Amino acid sequence: MGKVNVCLKRAFIVVTGLIAILSALLLALTLLSHHHLDEAEMEQMNTGLHVMYALSIVTLLLTILGVYGACKEKQWPLIVFTVGIILGSLFMIACVIQVLVVQPKLVIEMKKYYLDMLPLSNASESFLDALVYVQSELQCCGVDQGYLDWGFNISLSCLCTEESTNPCVAAPRNSSLIQFMVSDQPVMIYKEPCLPYLIQDEVISMKVALGITLVVILLWVLAAALGVVILCRMSQKDDTPAVVYSPEAKAGNYTILTDAAEYT
Repeated sequence: MGKVNVCLKRAFIVVTGLIAILSALLLALTLLSHHHLDEAEMEQMNTGLHVMYALSIVTLLLTILGVYGACKEKQWPLIVFTVGIILGSLFMIACVIQVLVVQPKLVIEMKKYYLDMLPLSNASESFLDALVYVQSELQCCGVDQGYLDWGFNISLSCLCTEESTNPCVAAPRNSSLIQFMVSDQPVMIYKEPCLPYLIQDEVISMKVALGITLVVILLWVLAAALGVVILCRMSQKDDTPAVVYSPEAKAGNYTILTDAAEYT
C-alpha cells in the first residue's frame, strides 16, 4: 500500500470538515424549522423536512467515515465516503435542474397560494400576522387589490411613514383609519399591493438558495475527487529497491580502515 501525501490528506480533511460543518448547520436549521411550524405548515413541508433530515444526517455520517479513512489510511471508509458523496452530488444536481425547470410553475403556485387567502377577513391569524410584518417592511398594503383587500378595517401597518419611499394614497374616509385624521387632512397609506413584492422576494430567495446549493455541490465534488486521488495513491505499491551484495562482501573480504592502537 502506498503512502498518502501529507498535504493531500490535510486538504481532504479540511474540505470534509467544511462539509460536516454545513451538514450540522443544515440539521440545526431543520430542527429549528420543525419546532416553529404549525400543523398546517407541517403537512405542506413534511416531505421537504424529511429530505433535509436524511441529507444532513447521512452527510454527517459520510464525513466521519471519510476523515477516519484518511487518518487511518483505510480504504473501505474512503470508498463508502466517495461513493456516497458522488451519489449525493448527482442527487443535488438533479434537484437543481428540476427547480430550474419548474421555476415558472412555482411562481404561479405562489401567486395562487396568496390569492387563495383572500378575502383577508377569512385568512388565518398566522397569515395576517405575517402580512402585517410584510406591509411594514416592504411598504405595501393588501395582497392583490391594495388597501381594498382589507375592506373597512385597514391594517395600521399600511400607514405611510416619513421614511416611506413607495407611493402613498389617501385612505378612504369610510374606513377604520378615519380616527387618525387630523384637521381634515387625509390619512396616507401605501398604494401598491404586496403580492408583486412577495413574489419578487420569493424568486430572489430561490436564486440565493440555488447559488448556495451549487457551492455545496462544488465542495462535494472536490471532496470526492480528493477521495479518489487518495484511494489511487493507497492502491499503488511502493517500489522497494533490490539489495545487491558484491562478491567481496560475500567472501568476507574486509579492509581495516584504521588501527585502533594508533590512538592509544
